[in-house]
Amino acid sequence: MAVTGWLECLRTAEKTALLQDGRRKVHYLFPDGKEMAEEYDEKTGELLVRKWRVKSALGALGQWQIEVGEPAFLGAGSLGPEFIKENNANPIFMRKDTKMSFQWRIRNLPYPKDVYSVCVDQKERCIIVRTTNKKYYKKFSIPDLDRHQLPVDGSLLSFAHANCTLIISVRFTQTSWPLHQGEVPSFPAHFPPHGSVPSFSPNSWSVLAREQAWGQRGRVRVLS
Repeated sequence: MAVTGWLECLRTAEKTALLQDGRRKVHYLFPDGKEMAEEYDEKTGELLVRKWRVKSALGALGQWQIEVGEPAFLGAGSLGPEFIKENNANPIFMRKDTKMSFQWRIRNLPYPKDVYSVCVDQKERCIIVRTTNKKYYKKFSIPDLDRHQLPVDGSLLSFAHANCTLIISVRFTQTSWPLHQGEVPSFPAHFPPHGSVPSFSPNSWSVLAREQAWGQRGRVRVLS
């Protein structure tokens, strides 16, 4: 999706904002029926959750797909559509960005750091994680970069390992991302009146583009 196409999608989406349980929650309904929901920490502006939901060919609502945040697991005694509860000992993959980087965590990986190989596949625009003992393999993309058609720069990639968790980071840079904090309109640190855009800390590149796309006032319905 081109940059202008993604920004236009954000402009035309029906947006609803809600402050609840210390989180700023924003729901987007796009003209094609897709839904995106985001949650931010009220105090820090940190992006906690981003998830998507699409309709099936018959118009039925699908399940939410997590892009950022803790994966949703079935609770004890509950049954989902697949009637399967994931084994807690299996590797758990999740994305949790920081203010300086995209970041992914893969829990339950007990091997030492030198066993892991983490690299960028430029042709497929993805990051590949593998182990020399062939016990783990994972390939994943960065949807934010795909939406803006930006390259995945391998020089910004790093990883660490501690407490059975592999931590993979891709740093933000001003040269690789044309929008930065100095170019974004400032917003008051609370939900402003009359449906203007809620204030978020720009710890996510898509948030930066979104704030610039909306301008000083956006079509956001604020729920109390």
